[in-house]
Amino acid sequence: MARDAGAGPVTARYFAAVDLGASSGRVILGRLEDGRFELSQTGRFGNGPVEATDGIHTDASGLFAHVRAGIEAAIEASGGALESVGVDTWGVDYGRVDAAGELLEAPFHYRDDRTLGVPELVFAGLPAEELYAAAGLQVMAFNTLFQLVAAREDDRWGEVARVLLMPDLMSYWLSGREVAEVTMASTTGLLDVASRTWSASTCAHLADSYGLPVPRVLPELVEPGTILGPTRDGLFSRPLQVVAVGGHDTASAVASIPARGTDFAFISSGTWSLVGLELEQPVLSPESRAADFTNELGIDGTVRYLKNVMGLWVLSESVRTWQAAGRDVELLPLLEAAADRPGLACVLDMTDDRLLPPGDMPSRLRTMAAETGQDLPDDPVAICRCILDSLALAYRNAIRTACALAGREVGVVHVVGGGCQNTLLCQLTAEATGLPVVAGPAEGTALGNLLVQARACGALSGDRTALREVAIASSELTTYRPGVLPIGPRDWDDAERRARAGR
Repeated sequence: MARDAGAGPVTARYFAAVDLGASSGRVILGRLEDGRFELSQTGRFGNGPVEATDGIHTDASGLFAHVRAGIEAAIEASGGALESVGVDTWGVDYGRVDAAGELLEAPFHYRDDRTLGVPELVFAGLPAEELYAAAGLQVMAFNTLFQLVAAREDDRWGEVARVLLMPDLMSYWLSGREVAEVTMASTTGLLDVASRTWSASTCAHLADSYGLPVPRVLPELVEPGTILGPTRDGLFSRPLQVVAVGGHDTASAVASIPARGTDFAFISSGTWSLVGLELEQPVLSPESRAADFTNELGIDGTVRYLKNVMGLWVLSESVRTWQAAGRDVELLPLLEAAADRPGLACVLDMTDDRLLPPGDMPSRLRTMAAETGQDLPDDPVAICRCILDSLALAYRNAIRTACALAGREVGVVHVVGGGCQNTLLCQLTAEATGLPVVAGPAEGTALGNLLVQARACGALSGDRTALREVAIASSELTTYRPGVLPIGPRDWDDAERRARAGR
């Protein structure tokens, strides 16, 4: 029998989180007992973009095969006690499903360049301020709305029965139920974020202007914590409940933030960095649109008010480039060496769209440095330190701007996700923001996924504050305080001027 979230259940209960990131996927088994989760991995697999003749895709069917294997391993590891499964993924991408439930093609990957120039095309007929007033979304060329318009001339739209966003596609294959979970739907540009419903005017515009059958193919919206039903017959050795969690991985990550108050900023740090605040209402002002902030939805009726920053993708792609060229570069020694270099020698704009595609990242960074009148040598250590300094500067700017636009003050920054293990980046973030940084949990996305499942299944109760007490009990946290490194506020102000010199 379950007690409330703070006290925890009397006996252990088991849930499985499917967490599909931009470069890898995992299945995480959560064991809930005495008010805390213990996590173990039952599946891990790669999830890189797949090059094809028509562009860059995601091998969704291959991913699902790995997901099935990881869930079956979780059933075995739990001794057959596994109760449910929930799926979270990266945002914006979708699969088109026909009436028989089959994919028409592998979903396009958001790093594909077919959307270049599409935002400008859309805004010629649908003013940017009108779209922002409804969707509240940061303009990025890969937003789902722009992906759909890029596919407007595809002659197979008549065969499409549903457009399913990536976590919803996986949940459909698990349960047979077609839905759109709202935290993921809020990344599309098709949602009215204030009402948490599809925007009738935006959908009608896509239908009238481009012939896209958007009103017909969008599925029913559901909130995080909705039980979709049991897994399909024969899919696993025993039936499980499928729960719609915070389907966007950042929504799940923010659900796990180990905070006891509301005066915090968050950084969901991984391939991308999502930097912002948790609010009760969206910020849809002209000033917010001009600053290019996004309003994505969270659990329990919340809004994640944030800025997308390129994140550790820039570093990982740099390492891949060096290794492909035969250079002896490994990440951990690189980070150790970077910590010994002087800070802020070269800083760049980590929101620059040139950093989005795969390719020779170090050359792009050196080009950007030259454009701003800075010197960045062809040296992996110098480039690594430049990336980390630049990320910390981007975090500083995003948090300050979010607070000003939302009328909020914060006293702490919480960093969740794999990037919380990067000690130099966490300390630089404390120095840049002038605030304590609490790092952890590293498995924040999976933990948030599991917390929502456990509450949906009755193993936990209470609001998100109660869930966060379980997150605190389940996490190992490290606090970084400003004033450790010899970099002061004026140094960061000067760095900001240099990073923007080319703009």
